[in-house]
Amino acid sequence: MAALLHLLAALLLLLPSTPEATSSALLGISYGRVGNNLPPATSVPHILASLGVGRVRLYDADPATTRAFANTGVELVVGVPDECLATVSTPAGAASWVRSNIAPALPATKIAFLTVGNEVLTGANSSSLTRYLLPAMQCLHDALAQAGLDKQIAVTTAHNLGVLATSYPPSSAYFRKDLLPTLCPILDFHARAGSPFLVNAYPYFAYAEEPTGVDLEYALLEPGHAGVADPGSGLHYTSMLAAQVDAVYHAIAAANSAAARAVEVRVSETGWPSAGDANETGATPQNAARYNGNVMRLVAQGKGTPLRPATPMRVYMFALFNENMKPGPTSERNYGLFRPDGTPAYELSYRLPQDNTPSSSGGGGITGGGVYNAHGYGSDNGGYYSISAAGKATMGWWRWTQGAVAACVAVLVMAL
Repeated sequence: MAALLHLLAALLLLLPSTPEATSSALLGISYGRVGNNLPPATSVPHILASLGVGRVRLYDADPATTRAFANTGVELVVGVPDECLATVSTPAGAASWVRSNIAPALPATKIAFLTVGNEVLTGANSSSLTRYLLPAMQCLHDALAQAGLDKQIAVTTAHNLGVLATSYPPSSAYFRKDLLPTLCPILDFHARAGSPFLVNAYPYFAYAEEPTGVDLEYALLEPGHAGVADPGSGLHYTSMLAAQVDAVYHAIAAANSAAARAVEVRVSETGWPSAGDANETGATPQNAARYNGNVMRLVAQGKGTPLRPATPMRVYMFALFNENMKPGPTSERNYGLFRPDGTPAYELSYRLPQDNTPSSSGGGGITGGGVYNAHGYGSDNGGYYSISAAGKATMGWWRWTQGAVAACVAVLVMAL
């Protein structure tokens, strides 16, 4: 009996652990599902475990998808789709949505944020949806509070950089004047609720729109680039992504100085396409590999931006898979780190820091899919983020080992 117990303990040690997400994880990934050839959601936690990523952004609250992350420790950002905004902008509608879509997943599934809509203020339906955005955020926050969940789950929304009237240099940035009546109360909400201001930031679009005026190395966040000086602030930027984040900080300060002292800016999406149409300059596997690798490097440093050096950048990379049913140019269907069959879209290796495979104690990031996203148009491997053929072979071995060990454990338990 003692020998069996010792063998059982040894086998359990071989089972890989899934990262338990806490606010210490700075890097996450977006998991869009606009495709008819994607792997089942149940396979995604295994992929995340191999990458060492413990935070995921979803674009809806599909029950099967949220259930797939139950008991994994992966921390979710759950989207409230645009088409739900009118419904959840009333107290009764918001309470019903929380009861139907969030409560059943808890506590097995970790949910840290609700993102209400996506790029609502600049999207194709902005004229009809904008009036619902803040009421929906407020009502969902109140519904969570009534359920005793407001300390666990924060409410926010994700904006396109198109909310800025100008972004360069960062110190001159300000919000579009027509959006101020909506954005200023939203900033007040963030300050009161302690939730972050989310922005989908893509240096790729800046380069693609003006390839002769934007240095590719700067857009790709290459560490050897000399950088760009901001004449207004005197700050020096070696990363376009950091410059975009600081432009948002400056715009917040210009619009609402009180909120600027309390609201953190986080990047809810960033990425680079590995393929595009003939006129989509720079959309290549090589550039995608360089950009996404540099994003991971930048975030792994745990540093802030030149304007907010003490606030580490928190970023969700876009995206986990290529999505073959997304409309728009070819680039829209080629943001994935992986193809739907699980093979890498391009070669990419990077060592993630231990603090991105979140194991320290702590809750969600309150203090600290299913829908089309048009972007700019209208660990078991020791901490390695390995997107390569070798990585896929390792994952196959990992899955076989997990199954084999689990089977042996089951037999031993029966013997006991």
